[in-house]
Amino acid sequence: MLRVLAVDDEEPALAELLYLLRADPRVRAAEGATDANEALRRIGRALDAGGDDAGAIDVLFLDIQMAGLTGLDVARLLAGFAKPPMIVFVTAHEDFAVQAFDLKAVDYVLKPVRRERLAEAVRRVAEQAAVARPAVDLSADRIPVELGGVTRLVAVADITYAEAQGDYARLHTAEASHLVRIPLTTLEERWQPHGFVRIHRSHLVALHRIDELRLDGGGMSVRIGDAELAVSRRHASRVRELLMRRAGG
Repeated sequence: MLRVLAVDDEEPALAELLYLLRADPRVRAAEGATDANEALRRIGRALDAGGDDAGAIDVLFLDIQMAGLTGLDVARLLAGFAKPPMIVFVTAHEDFAVQAFDLKAVDYVLKPVRRERLAEAVRRVAEQAAVARPAVDLSADRIPVELGGVTRLVAVADITYAEAQGDYARLHTAEASHLVRIPLTTLEERWQPHGFVRIHRSHLVALHRIDELRLDGGGMSVRIGDAELAVSRRHASRVRELLMRRAGG
């Protein structure tokens, strides 16, 4: 999930941009700055602290025409950093697009900002961040998750079920849940040796964590702790077979 710094010297525009960004489920945190110098100070502190720090910044949503340093000036300065944040320009002016993309901007969004267009920019940033991120070894016994700006390792054995959320999956344990950028189909392939089975297009469960199988009016569901999850007709016979085999073994 993305950590965002939005920069605009017009406070109403900044407030609206932050509202839209915070409503996007791919954005973990979005903070604002009203001038370029403040933004550069924050970025400098974030880079000094390292990428796993709670104040880390993955992407700037940056206005171009501001008092003092412009957004283009900021982008040129950041180009000299070893690991600068990604940049999305958000501006009322079309004229700077060529310069923006020459400076390796991920996207160029025109004001007034539309929710759908901003969501597309966030998608592009998230995709680029995923490419830059090291691949997760899903065959390992632990999986890295991010919690409050800190990367933690969660034991696969502690995961009761996984829930599809678009290109992401929400991993549920008895104590918490964690959102990871891994499709459920990928988890299904890699976690079969760990005893996970697909019960629905939206759910992958740890077979040994199923407390109860329920039949109701021709439908089937399983209970895992406090959660009751539907079993689709496509998967019903296999789920029943695996549970019977497990009970018999």
